[in-house]
Amino acid sequence: MQRQPIFNVPSVVLALIAAFVLIHGVREYGLSEEQDGRLLLNFAFVPARFSLLFDPDGVADAFSQFAGRRGRALESAARFWLGDGRALWWSPLSYSFLHSDWVHCAVNSVWLAAFGTPVARRFGGVRFLALFAVTAIAGAGVHWGLHRFDFSPVVGASAAVSGAMAAACRFIFQPGAPLGEGFNFGTGDGSAYRQPAVRIGRVLTDRRAMPFIALWFGVNFLFGVGAQPLGLSDNPVAWEAHIGGFLAGLLLFAAFDPVHRNAGDEARW
Repeated sequence: MQRQPIFNVPSVVLALIAAFVLIHGVREYGLSEEQDGRLLLNFAFVPARFSLLFDPDGVADAFSQFAGRRGRALESAARFWLGDGRALWWSPLSYSFLHSDWVHCAVNSVWLAAFGTPVARRFGGVRFLALFAVTAIAGAGVHWGLHRFDFSPVVGASAAVSGAMAAACRFIFQPGAPLGEGFNFGTGDGSAYRQPAVRIGRVLTDRRAMPFIALWFGVNFLFGVGAQPLGLSDNPVAWEAHIGGFLAGLLLFAAFDPVHRNAGDEARW
């Protein structure tokens, strides 16, 4: 019997992790501080800069208030992140390939390997990349909606990783699935990743999925609010973006899932 190694990470997940590491390595060791700043200026997501397209007067008012309260140094930083005023349409996705430090990069890589693996095996490479992009953009969208006039850049794949975690919740706790009852470690046909998904209406009552979701929301909220005061991070944590990515992965799962199509069933929303 052919065995499928449980820790055999799909190539699409490895490619994303390699991109994270390579990009951060180039930033860390191959670019000057000025060059790295320019890279962030062009590819990080800055809510206020994006808002210039929709509400330039609101951004101008926010900048005036910010400059008046924070002093000249932070005023210069805010002016820098506004750049030339272009919205940079790619930034709600490109920010997800940038990380604040090696720890940030490593944490996202580990969690993507853990939860992206079952989802990529179920979806396939193309659908998984589409899920990654949609959940990253959803995370940026939620963060923008709550911080439209924030001048701080947002970086990191956490929203997309959260989306993969949420998508995994829809099936990995089911009987025969990787974290469900009756999972056979020796099965090599991939059937564990094709178990029926939990309909969205039942997720909140599923005795395995719901505790995981509740824990995830609690940890993200506590870490987002307390990371700086507790000295766990030097930078604010965009926890709202994580939630945006998670909700997108949870709610849009069926739009990417090929299993119900192969079985001829209705989409398991």
